[in-house]
Amino acid sequence: MKAAIPFVLGLALASVIPTLPSNAAGFDGLQVGLENLHRLSNAKSRSISPENFTGEKGKAGMATEGTGKNAARELGQTWKVSPSVEIKPHTTFTLGQIKGPGSIQQIWMTPTGNWRTSILRFYWDNEAEPSIEVPVGDFFACGLGQYQQLTSQAVCVNPGSAFNCYWPMPFRKAARITLENLDDKPMMLYYQVNYALGSLGKDAAYLHAQWRREDPLRSPGTYTILDGVRGRGQYVGTYLAWEVHSPGWWGEGEIKFFMDGDTKFPTICGTGTEDYFCGSYNFDTKGADGKNRYTIFNTPYAGLAQVIPAEQVYQPGQRFGLYRWHIPDPVRFEKDLKVTIQALGWQDGGRYLSLKDDVASTAFWYQTEPHAKFPSLPPREKLHH
Repeated sequence: MKAAIPFVLGLALASVIPTLPSNAAGFDGLQVGLENLHRLSNAKSRSISPENFTGEKGKAGMATEGTGKNAARELGQTWKVSPSVEIKPHTTFTLGQIKGPGSIQQIWMTPTGNWRTSILRFYWDNEAEPSIEVPVGDFFACGLGQYQQLTSQAVCVNPGSAFNCYWPMPFRKAARITLENLDDKPMMLYYQVNYALGSLGKDAAYLHAQWRREDPLRSPGTYTILDGVRGRGQYVGTYLAWEVHSPGWWGEGEIKFFMDGDTKFPTICGTGTEDYFCGSYNFDTKGADGKNRYTIFNTPYAGLAQVIPAEQVYQPGQRFGLYRWHIPDPVRFEKDLKVTIQALGWQDGGRYLSLKDDVASTAFWYQTEPHAKFPSLPPREKLHH
């Protein structure tokens, strides 16, 4: 499996940012995957971290001040003097500023503190409004405030609390990444942003990600994951952090994609929540004791990564972390997009029940710029489950 994952990743992401043919003029080497690793390129590999805040060539490991200065006091410069940063309460730290064209290829970070009140933002090509605005835990599909290992093509969460992202993030003029600490306590952050500088094809779109939450749902039984998208692009991923407020099975609801002028009826309609996340029949399997339980699973494109508490079934207050990456099957739109999911339970006697659960979502999509302004994030106290 270890050898197969990168290969599949490269092939799958070609549907997000198409791979240029071998005879294409100006091949830039920014494409991802084993099928391109043998091809020489004029692209320049760079990396931003606390050991090189600017990512400049030949400027890494030069620090004489930093969070590791005391530990390196007998060794000095080049010996892990600046491995991390402290972000003070109620401040925003700029993780990196990059001049393009280029593409971010991988991000690793280990944020301490509250993952829901640490807000990650990305700005492409000097835009005033962010294209990505998501609490850091939710961006890495770990939005319930507790560590849970997760293994997928686009995101990995590894021991202990290591967040990794592999979404390709092309930009033409510039990229800026910030992290805002809304908490009353400082947070420590180790991080690395790996990217390449090189030309982009005309068809390269920009990654966007938007977070929303309703508690309880404003309209019983219906939750809006994404709305107001204008432009051309493709929807590539959903992460949900879901807390149920009623006993019983909660995932009968259908996901719906309204695109390019759809009004009452969508073009794409799923058959159930667990079905959309590539599971079935309530995510239940029977244990050795003969009892059914929710079953955590991780696959390259979909999973039920987290159940809290894991030993219970059909209890109010249980929380679930679910992801679905549309890497081999992006949902393409030409003009506009809206995505909703039903919060629908099951009652004895074979009837549906509209629910008023607590649902938080992160939607991932690529589109042309400019993008529509995102809804404002709620106040800090409304960010939490």
